[in-house]
Amino acid sequence: MGLERFLSAAAAMFCAVCAAGAEYDLAAYVWPAYQPEPRWKELGIFDHGCGEWQNVYEAVPKKSGHSQPKVPLWGYENEADPVVVARKIDAALAAGVNVFIYDWYWYQNRPFLENALNEGFLKAPNSERMKFFIMWANHDVNYLWNNKIATKKANPPLYDSKIPLDEFKRIADRWIKLYFSKPNYYKIGGKPVVSIYRIKNFIDGVGGEQNARAGLDYLKERAKNAGFGGAHVMTTSDVSKELAEKIGIDSTTVYSWNDGTWDKIQSAEPNLNYRDWMAMATALWDKKNSLGLTYFPNVTVGWDTNPRYPAEKFAPMVTGSNPEDFEKALRMAKSWLDKNTKPGLPKLLTVNSWNEWTEGTYLEPDEENGYAYLNAIARVFMGQ
Repeated sequence: MGLERFLSAAAAMFCAVCAAGAEYDLAAYVWPAYQPEPRWKELGIFDHGCGEWQNVYEAVPKKSGHSQPKVPLWGYENEADPVVVARKIDAALAAGVNVFIYDWYWYQNRPFLENALNEGFLKAPNSERMKFFIMWANHDVNYLWNNKIATKKANPPLYDSKIPLDEFKRIADRWIKLYFSKPNYYKIGGKPVVSIYRIKNFIDGVGGEQNARAGLDYLKERAKNAGFGGAHVMTTSDVSKELAEKIGIDSTTVYSWNDGTWDKIQSAEPNLNYRDWMAMATALWDKKNSLGLTYFPNVTVGWDTNPRYPAEKFAPMVTGSNPEDFEKALRMAKSWLDKNTKPGLPKLLTVNSWNEWTEGTYLEPDEENGYAYLNAIARVFMGQ
């Protein structure tokens, strides 16, 4: 099925849903590395000039039945190009994905990989139809992105993720100025949402929990003074209710099903099956929700990082991922949201991911499954 046919088939259903008002928010993470980032040359990686697409098309199968390389149906497109992103927005909305969560980076006193959001998404002619928010992906940068030298055992850091409090305040001001002011910036309770990937890195960088609280208070106060009512701070990290209240975290989710299951992925022989992974991950929803924090569930497409580790014999992965079981997970999530969402909160589901091709978890169509994953979302959340 081509893009035009897919959009045509979904158009009537999409309009009906819009007219009735969307009941669910489907928020897919966006990995912004498929673009000619100027700092790739500084890092000495991705010399082809197209970012991590290079890892995608250079991937090779490591054993019989290992489905690599993955081939995008839309080609290896520059995601800092607003024309390209406009087509992706149309396809996402037609399937019911109405929020993009952009992974956002900051290293060495300056932003990194920001062009996919600033030049691609925000300048797309239809961008205001799609809500968005940012997840500060505050992890170290190492050689895992360079498939010529990456190994699991030797990943010296290229960029350190830890930043001091004064630098975080600069980041907060940048978020407010560049993003919170956009009419389509996603809000919970009227407050712009920011997610923080690794809370421990944040706390360690700013110098402890007291400074972490000072930093988040600064963000919220500056946002309030700018007319946004404050800020809603989410995290993908496991945090206790005590720590969340102490430093000012408002809600939690996860980035992927790896959170809480990673040890099982690593220890499974020969590999963990998707259905078993799904059972483990979905069982954690009630556990996380019982901690007394606002929790938003996640559904993940798959997991295979072998394109990043060609020198490794075989990196742990999840086998048996398929659109049918993914759809089952979506239906479980929909039912869970109907049962557990508290008044005043959105029925928000995070999805990993829109385009994590080198992690084997993406909604975008490929030559193997076509639009099957997007169609699964449309069936569950748009009644198609």
